Amino acid sequence: MTKAKFPQTNALNKYARDIVSGRVDACLYVVAACKRHLEDLKKEKKPDFPYKFDRSRAEKICNFAELMPHVKGKWAGSSLRLESWQKFILGVPFGWVRKKDGLRRFREIYAEVPRKNGKSIAGAIIGNYMFSADGEQGSEVYSAATSEAQAYEVFRPAWLMTSKLSAYKDRYGIELGGTAKNPGNIYSLSNGSRFETVVGKPGDGSSPHCWLQDEYHESKTDEAYDTGKTGMGSRSHPMMVIITTAGTNTSYPCYSKRQQVIKILNGEIINDEIFGIIYTIDPDDDWSDFKVWKKANPNLNISVNEDFLKGQHKTAIQDPRKQNIIKCKHLNVWSNAGESWLNMLDFEKCGDPTLQLADFENEPCFLGLDLASKLDVASAMMIFKRDDEYYMFSNHYIPEARTYGEEHTHYAGWVHDGYITATAGTRIDLELIQNDIIKFAKRFDLSGEEYGGGCVANDPWNAQQLVTNLLDKGVAAVEISQTVSGLSEPMKELEAAIVSGKFHHDANPATAWMFSNVCCKIDKKDNIFPFKEGDQNKIDAAVAAITGMARAMYREDETSVYENRGVLVF
Repeated sequence: MTKAKFPQTNALNKYARDIVSGRVDACLYVVAACKRHLEDLKKEKKPDFPYKFDRSRAEKICNFAELMPHVKGKWAGSSLRLESWQKFILGVPFGWVRKKDGLRRFREIYAEVPRKNGKSIAGAIIGNYMFSADGEQGSEVYSAATSEAQAYEVFRPAWLMTSKLSAYKDRYGIELGGTAKNPGNIYSLSNGSRFETVVGKPGDGSSPHCWLQDEYHESKTDEAYDTGKTGMGSRSHPMMVIITTAGTNTSYPCYSKRQQVIKILNGEIINDEIFGIIYTIDPDDDWSDFKVWKKANPNLNISVNEDFLKGQHKTAIQDPRKQNIIKCKHLNVWSNAGESWLNMLDFEKCGDPTLQLADFENEPCFLGLDLASKLDVASAMMIFKRDDEYYMFSNHYIPEARTYGEEHTHYAGWVHDGYITATAGTRIDLELIQNDIIKFAKRFDLSGEEYGGGCVANDPWNAQQLVTNLLDKGVAAVEISQTVSGLSEPMKELEAAIVSGKFHHDANPATAWMFSNVCCKIDKKDNIFPFKEGDQNKIDAAVAAITGMARAMYREDETSVYENRGVLVF
């Protein structure tokens, strides 16, 4: 029998076909990544398609990986054997090249993989390959993370792999600094290449051929990422590598990168230089069914033990306090708090960036207003109801001073993209919010004078003067008590609408972040109440939406009749 010329490539292509056909169960993002590759293979023979898949290059990195040894566990010392999914993650981004010059097409890898699936080993393999076998003179490879311990999660395996391969060291003239207990850098005297760690805030001056950003979800800012990316300008085909698990703060830059990758996979934006794949569960999956856990864990029963995962699964079901963090680390379900209110996959599914506010002209508007912090975020959430479905549009305000500094880069980004309005100074300009609402009242029904009419729903303790001014302009205002009795039912109604798909929102990322920060307290009577964990986790958009829902859900009820254009308390 003739031996296949490209066995590794054949395996990764078969994996892609098996995923797309459904022979191997996978989430939508993995299916999209595989479909993207297969569709590009069909296009590569077309003269106007600028890329081709170089099987020899895909083969090279996979073969290189299988020369590396395991460095811990029961297989320590034996050569690695790649699974098909690992061949796909390595072979696809390194195999695609530009037809015009043969340089790599992909310049960035984003792979979101749950814990214990061997992601650090994959990073170590890429690091060693880019340092030695990629043909780059004076290659610089950096393992970057927010802490020294985390930076060494990728670097230490790379160092230990190298230390065990005399032939590999001899071929590339590799020297090792430090010891197995305290690894130093990896360097080559023959061509000046080096591989080392970067911790925290890196300085300028490096010229990375490869930047390994491990556990990117922990990075509060994108300073390290930007340093690595901007330093690559002198390299002909560098690679930024992000191999991470999901995180617990969607305001961090990793989540924005994830959203960009999802849009690429969904075909919403075109970026031929980013390879992305995300192993998780789908929005419609029942996470409590262990069968779906296999979707998110491609190395099940290889590097991640099934009995271990079943134990985590059992713990998550029995202990709600640990549920979200287990789902985050083993199913790649993003969460902002230990006891989150919503499944954010459900909320994201309700997002529709094509929604147009102009389509609701003259309809009753239930505008929930939260001005709890005049020094931070204020939200005015506009809710419309058509039959039994709800539509929500976001308006957020923040003092310009709160957009400065590293810890506020997410605010600055949202202001730049138009998702939040910045007001001059250190305090929110309430007059601007007031004028915006008065403008809305000219376009939408905020009069409250007709049966089912709209209104402004607000916290009675934080907007007295603003509400008085609105009343003078003919805008109806309703005080909603910020107590369990005032918020429990609208909070339940909002959650039910989201879960059922009868809720639609404008896909504002600042809104999604604030919704993801909401935790939920449940009392003995099954009443619920929103709260947040930590001062940095803002929930203003969600509180405003719940407050608005307190009126929107009663549109068909007689209690929605407003008397004398005054302030009613419920």
